[in-house]
Amino acid sequence: MKLFIYTVIFLAVVIMGYSTTALDFDDLLKGDSGTAVLVIVGSLCLIVLMGILLTSRSIAEKHNS
Repeated sequence: MKLFIYTVIFLAVVIMGYSTTALDFDDLLKGDSGTAVLVIVGSLCLIVLMGILLTSRSIAEKHNS
């Protein structure tokens, strides 16, 4: 399960990096740039959720042993 979580985090970082190439800093919320901002925010949320999942699994392992 840890490998899956780390893979998901890695893919989120790669997608976030790719989306930054589509950003237009003159007008962030129009067209492709707006979509890229949403993808970046979604990727950040996914990374936070996977971090919470890793932490909760670590606590559960310590609690069970």
